[in-house]
Amino acid sequence: MVNKTEWIWMNGKFVKWDDANIHIMSHVIHYASCVFEGIRCYSTPKGPAVMRLREHIQRLYDSAKIYRMIPKMSVDEFVEVCLETIRMNKMKQCYIRPIIYRGYGEIGVNPLKNPVDMAVMVWEWGAYLGEEALAKGIPVCVSSWRRLAPDTMPTTAKAASNYMSGALIKMEALSLGFDEGIALDYNGYVSEGSGENIFVIRNGEVMTPPLSCSVLPGITRASVIQLLREDLKVPVTECNINREVLYIADEIFFTGTAAEVTPVASVDKIDVGKGGRGPITEKVQTLLLSILQGRSPDKYGWLTPVNK
Repeated sequence: MVNKTEWIWMNGKFVKWDDANIHIMSHVIHYASCVFEGIRCYSTPKGPAVMRLREHIQRLYDSAKIYRMIPKMSVDEFVEVCLETIRMNKMKQCYIRPIIYRGYGEIGVNPLKNPVDMAVMVWEWGAYLGEEALAKGIPVCVSSWRRLAPDTMPTTAKAASNYMSGALIKMEALSLGFDEGIALDYNGYVSEGSGENIFVIRNGEVMTPPLSCSVLPGITRASVIQLLREDLKVPVTECNINREVLYIADEIFFTGTAAEVTPVASVDKIDVGKGGRGPITEKVQTLLLSILQGRSPDKYGWLTPVNK
């Protein structure tokens, strides 16, 4: 269950959590006409701060543009809405979910005559795959479900419709006794998890699938690549990864706003390395969280303070 907060911002005003409703005939319910973001606000010694807020909202607006949804305010204005929603709910740390969606108007596949509505929710949400997973890693499987081909639906858009694919991957993994699934792309190369990007380490080199492998351009993914290359001096290659490389990898980890940096302990019941978190994974995980939690200098300017 989601831990309810007091206020949700909807179309220019704050409403009580239990009153934040939409009509059952809203276009988004019938046709999944929605784009969204997931963003984390961290508790730091200087107060709550949001990870790469503007980059997340810019990606949200890019997703909306692909689906021809024109927001009612600028990126900077919506950034301030997110901050004000955190302040209204007096959150020290939280997960932030801004959405842009087609509301109540006409029914039918054509969405263009339906209003473009916007909302922001915040709530407390711990480690997505469990606190223990951050240290010990999780068992995963290679899913029988492939990721979307690039000429079917835009995978660079963080759209609700894409996550029906993710739900199939996740449910299959759970039904087989795994915590998460890894999907291959339409060519059979490693793509991503149900809601996370993936990194594979072998012989000291870090590999991650390129965006052409039906990969969402993750903001945590980009942050981790920067930390590996600039801070840890570890080479990172964006390249096609064959399935069998997963079985002989020294380390594998997922990244995402919710997952943060989560190690993979095994793939299809084959241990990854020694079956737990590896040294490079631990270093980048520790460094990223240290910056986001305000224990290390924010030299890349990733944190937006909530209280200015």
